[in-house]
Order: sequence, then structure tokens, then C-alpha cells
Amino acid sequence: MIHSRQAPGVISPFDGLDVPWLLRMRAEVRRDHPFLIWAPFDAPARKWSYGEFHERVGALAAGLARRGIKQGDYVLIHLDNCIEAMLAWFACVELGAIAVTTNTRSAAAEIEYFAGHCGAVAAITQPAYAELVAANCKGLRWMAVISHDAGAAPAQAPQRGDSFESLFADSADRPRRATDPLAPCSVQYTSGTTSRPKAVLWTHANALWGAKINAAHEDLHQDDVHQTYLPLFHTNALAYSMLASLWVGATCIVQPRFSASRFWPVALEHGATWTSTIPFCMKALLEHEIPENHRFRLWGTAINEPPPFAAFGIKMIGWWGMTETITHGIVGEVDQPNIPMSIGRAAPEYAIRITDDDGAPTKVGDTGNLSIKGVPGLSLFAEYLHNERATRESFDEHGFFLTGDRVELLGNGFIKFGDRAKDMLKVGGENVAASEIEQVIAVIPGVREAAVVAKKHPMLDEVPVVFIIPQDGVARMPAELHDNVMAACKSALADFKVPREIRFVDDMPRSTLEKVAKAELRKMLEGA
Repeated sequence: MIHSRQAPGVISPFDGLDVPWLLRMRAEVRRDHPFLIWAPFDAPARKWSYGEFHERVGALAAGLARRGIKQGDYVLIHLDNCIEAMLAWFACVELGAIAVTTNTRSAAAEIEYFAGHCGAVAAITQPAYAELVAANCKGLRWMAVISHDAGAAPAQAPQRGDSFESLFADSADRPRRATDPLAPCSVQYTSGTTSRPKAVLWTHANALWGAKINAAHEDLHQDDVHQTYLPLFHTNALAYSMLASLWVGATCIVQPRFSASRFWPVALEHGATWTSTIPFCMKALLEHEIPENHRFRLWGTAINEPPPFAAFGIKMIGWWGMTETITHGIVGEVDQPNIPMSIGRAAPEYAIRITDDDGAPTKVGDTGNLSIKGVPGLSLFAEYLHNERATRESFDEHGFFLTGDRVELLGNGFIKFGDRAKDMLKVGGENVAASEIEQVIAVIPGVREAAVVAKKHPMLDEVPVVFIIPQDGVARMPAELHDNVMAACKSALADFKVPREIRFVDDMPRSTLEKVAKAELRKMLEGA
């Protein structure tokens, strides 16, 4: 049982409610309205109404109970985006089991750690990962495998595990349990760089908070159609997109993954009005014609009104959030102008604090450490599973969660992202934000993407090195690109911030949400 730290007698916004209540209520009041539209790459789209989806969730929950899954059990869901991922998540949650969604890019050792750490008793995966899961998750009672790999039929049927379809029973037998908003709901593993990934535990109240507050921040309504292609095992797609759509009774399009060539046709076919995106995707979309008859009214992304993406003609609100915060602790204004390249203002649902290393308040124009205060188990995660010490040490003596991010305080309450503390470089005693250098390089013609990391230096401690993916690949890179990058950096940055080395590559190692895995880039420098 997860206990909130609220005083006795405090009423929660979700007393008497849980995630099964939300899905059941929507199935009653929006029964025939499309909830999820599965849009695979090589087959026609398939719509699931609220009523149909609720029915199938009940049948799967009944089947899981029949297979021995009980309240409090941990079930590994190792799936790319697909309807089965959502059926499995909701069925576990309805049963009272804890849905553990894991990154499908995980290596064998990571999968072994995830399953062992949470004590998973069963796993649901797809043909491409069946052998990996079977070989590395030692404590499973059983494993079920869906029939396809994110919409594409596998080259051969998997030899391991049961058929996912065999799990379903009669929805009339869907399990009933006492409603407890503070009961555990789901687990997501954060990407670790210097230590083991931490398991972020959400309660049902956390999931409902994510649904309601994300919908409010995004100005979502029941007639919206939210296009989703970021991975559903991550908070962004799970809470910002899917749960927020569910809260208001809207429609959520699910694509297997991001595809620049398929984005606009799917958006036009289903009348998409909203998407949560990232700069990586937007840069790719700039290479395609932007249709005049699209229906998008808002995009949510990392920064407000980024000038390089003005060509889309769509208002873009910035935001900042973490798996631990469920929603955005900082968010742009939907109905008012925002400062371009900022991430927004403090969300009214949280207390946001920015301080220097000594705890003194940060002045306007300066960069400081970001911390956030909410209610654990409601507006902040419940705990790091099986890691009481990490949970305790992630909060300060005033109850603020220490994010590890650094931000710059602008005028009128606006905030600009600085960097993860671990992505700050120490160059000859000067603090340098990798993101500041990256922002200069990212807009240079011929640059598709840039990532800056620190390289050890005998005198200066560290110096910046930039990895660049050229627009048309290394083989077709303009001969002058190197000199153009250096000239732009020398013009826009202090001399100690100018990269000491440029490495041109065709791709970079990735972590969740297509973010560059900078720890891997640092290893490449160490091995040089």
C-alpha cells in the first residue's frame, strides 16, 4: 500500500476513483466514439470505440486472472506501440496488477535487471523480442507473444511463449476489487547514466492526475484527435497523449513509431488536431510538404514557438516534465504569447524553485538548480520501487523533489531550459551548458542534429566536443560545413564554449524518445 504524505482528513481530487473507473465511465457516456485508432504502416487503420475497448480490456483482465495474475503482481509489458500494449496496460491495472512498461531498445542485461528488480511474474511481448525476454527474464511463470511486430507480420512465428489471443476470457468475468486511488498502478524505468535505472512507481491517483492535468494544460476537448507516435512505454505518450485523451473523451491515434513520410497522410485521414512532438521529429517533417488543409491547432514540444519550426504555422507550447512529475511542472501558455525558446511558466499545480548551489534564489538572467514540490502519490510519483534510499535522497528537507535539471530564469516568470546537471561541462572553471552550444549549431544549414559532450582535458578539466549528423549524410556533406560550424560558434559563443573538436557521423546512439544517449558518446571519446 502506498501512503500519501498528506495530513489526516485531506480530501484527494480522486477519492473513490481509479483508472478502471475512468475507462468504464467513458465507455458508458461515449460508447460509440472512437477512443483509439491503430494506424499501422502497411495495413488499413482500425478504430476501437470506447465501448469496444472497455469490453476487450475486461476480457483480458478476466483471462489474466484465470492465468493466475493477482492483485499486487508485476507484469512486464515489453511492446512497441500497438493496441495490444494498451489492452495489456489497462487489463493489468483493472485487475490490480502493476503494469511494468519497458523500453524496447533495452539490451539483454537491462531486461534481466527490470524483470528481476520488480519481480515480474509474467511478460507480454512481440515476436521480435520474444527470445530476448524468454532468455533473460528468469522468474516468469509464463510469457505471451502478440502476433505481429508493430503492425508488420513476423518473418516466422515465434517459438517461445503463448499466443496473446489465448489470454482472453469472458468480459462478464472481469475481476472486481475495492477502489483505492493510492494503490500501485504502473512502473516505468528511468534511463540511468551512472547508476542502475530507477523504477518510478505510479499510483492510480498519479495516472488520473496525469490524465486530468495534462488535458487541462493542453486545452484538450472531446472533439480533439491526438496523433501519437512517441513510445507508449514512456510518460509522454502514455500520459500526455493517451490518458489525457481518455480523460476528456477524445480520440487518440496510435502509430507504431514516428515516420516523417506517414505523418501527414495519417493526420489528414483522421483529422488530427493535436500532437506531442520533439525537435528530432519536427526537423524531419520540414523536409516534407506541409499540407494546407490539416486541422492541427496546437503542438506540444520541448520549447515555446521555436523559430526554426515557424514554417508549420502551428502554435507550439513548450513544457518540462519528468516521469516522476506525471505531467508538466512548467508549461507554455495556450491562450497567450510565450517567449520563444522558453519552456513556459511554473504550472499552477506545483511549487517550482530555482536556486544556486548554496540554496539562494536565482536572479533573473541567471541559471540555477530546478526543484519541484507536489504531493507524492498524487502529483508526484509515489516512490522508487524497492529503493527507499533513492526515494528519500531525491527530496530535500523542505519536501522539494531534486530534478537534476538546471534552468535559466527569464522575465515575467518564464523559464528556459539549461541542461541536465550531468550535461553541464566544467571548462577551466567555467560552467558551460551543452544545450547552449547545441542551439547555435542546430540552426546552421546542413546540420540535421548536434550533440555536445565533455572530453577530458589535462589542463582545463573538460572541453566541449560536438557530434554532428549532416543533413544529407557524411558522404554527401558539404566540404565547408566544418568551417561554417566553427565560424558560427566563434561568433555566438564565448571562446571557452567553442567546441574543440567536431565529429561528423551518420547516426548517434539513442535512448528513450529518440534522445541522444550522451553516455555512449562520452564512451566513444574515452576510447579514442
